[in-house]
Amino acid sequence: MVACQVAICYNGLSYRVIDTLVTTLTTDDDMSARAPTMRDVAAIAGVSIKTVSRVINDEPGVSSELAERVQAAVKLLGYRHNSAASNLRRADGRTATIGLLLEDAANPLFSALHRAIEDVAWEHDTLVFAGSSDADPEREKKIVLALSSRRIDGIIVVPAIHDHSGLVYMQRLGRPIVFVDRLAALPDADSVTVDNRVGGSTAVAHLVAHGHRRIAFLGDLHSIWTAAERHLGYIEGLASAGIQLDPHLVYQDIRGSVAAEFATLDLLGSANPPTALFTAQNLITIGAIRALQRLELQHKVALVGFDDLELMDLLDPGVTVIAQNAAKLGRTAAELLFARLGGDRAPPQHVVVPTRLIARGSGEIRLSS
Repeated sequence: MVACQVAICYNGLSYRVIDTLVTTLTTDDDMSARAPTMRDVAAIAGVSIKTVSRVINDEPGVSSELAERVQAAVKLLGYRHNSAASNLRRADGRTATIGLLLEDAANPLFSALHRAIEDVAWEHDTLVFAGSSDADPEREKKIVLALSSRRIDGIIVVPAIHDHSGLVYMQRLGRPIVFVDRLAALPDADSVTVDNRVGGSTAVAHLVAHGHRRIAFLGDLHSIWTAAERHLGYIEGLASAGIQLDPHLVYQDIRGSVAAEFATLDLLGSANPPTALFTAQNLITIGAIRALQRLELQHKVALVGFDDLELMDLLDPGVTVIAQNAAKLGRTAAELLFARLGGDRAPPQHVVVPTRLIARGSGEIRLSS
């Protein structure tokens, strides 16, 4: 009787239909172990499955009275439409999903990138499936293949490897690919990056302007395009200032803040330590700050980091950074992808988003005489 009373609250369902449904459901041993189906909705509403399909997919040809009955049945059962099955029947084969391959979703830069892409996807009624490669070639391949098997409409990727066989397969299926934070490694693919090399040379020039000539470089894996570009910017900045490169001041292939802290301690404990640091990635900057604070050198050794982080302005001194606009990176990449999905057949684009130097104090520490 309770079920009947609940049904009456939903307009258009008669006592007889509800009574029949209750009998059917209570004798169906599998009902408690499965989600309600379109057939169940049709039974409770007293209509055909085709009518239910038309209502759920917002197709014409159904009277308002029947539509109300179907909608009431949907609410009563808690029915959730299987969009994957419907997409398989669509003429264009679209699934209203896109993939996103990041290096590390826990990194604040990639978190901001992810959110910006998700916001654009939301505007297009599309979901985002995301994964982190951790710069692991095997993991990257598995993620790409897993996304492809889910029939995503396209993918935005921060690649960590040079073997793009999985992406090539996806491209052959006609699914557009946009590289972000990396140059496009495939033909007919768009890319969005920041001016990494310019940012690196700007950081060095800023430190030189404050009297420094022994400027150390601490960078991520040299195999990562962004890390290599920032290193080249560092070299070009030294050359522009007439400073000879000292290989003892260059530390590359640093992964994570802990490794960066030890690398910085090693540099500062050497016989001829640097007077300034250019840390070319946000987690490396964090490690360097910890080392400087441990040695109580944060007011003596200058620091410019690449990438901004929250609370950097609240430290003493505030951290000077080369800031990249992660939100603009993500939004631009997503807009390029959806333009391709919308039929844009223009030649591939490489969009460069400018960086900017934010002076907060650490990069303005002058070389003490």
